[in-house]
Amino acid sequence: MSDKDVEGAPREPAWRADFPIRWALDHYVTRRELAKFLTLGSALLAAGNAVIAAVGKWRRAPPLPEVTIAGAAAIPIGGSALFRYPTEADPCIVVRGQDGALRAFSQVCTHLSCAVVHRAEKDELFCPCHHGHFSANDGRPIAGPPIRRLPVIRLTQRGDQVIAIGKEV
Repeated sequence: MSDKDVEGAPREPAWRADFPIRWALDHYVTRRELAKFLTLGSALLAAGNAVIAAVGKWRRAPPLPEVTIAGAAAIPIGGSALFRYPTEADPCIVVRGQDGALRAFSQVCTHLSCAVVHRAEKDELFCPCHHGHFSANDGRPIAGPPIRRLPVIRLTQRGDQVIAIGKEV
């Protein structure tokens, strides 16, 4: 059997007769169609991101509870006390500075989550795991590997009671 028909022209394969698809036109996409597809896809992705950002901005987190830490007189100048806020799984530390002001921070080091301790003689919070040092005034790192400040716990005082009322991350 020959590849040519009776007149000498090349014969079409039998499968092409069974599947008459014009391959040259089947996958042809113009530049304009591609540009429209890419523009529409990019616009849909941008709109989706805008919706996600809007929902995240408008969604309010539930308010944190108020937790009584201790009596103000119980924390001497240069002293500190431990407490848990906002849940029992979140250790925190309150420090009374040399100026008499109370400041509270998360006790979890921002480097590798070890517990920080107060060093009154240096007026700092120290992480013994990797020798991280934080300022006891604002929680910012002053030495060692940590690069983020400690989360601040907002405090208020009612009479002699010191109360945790919020958290600044």
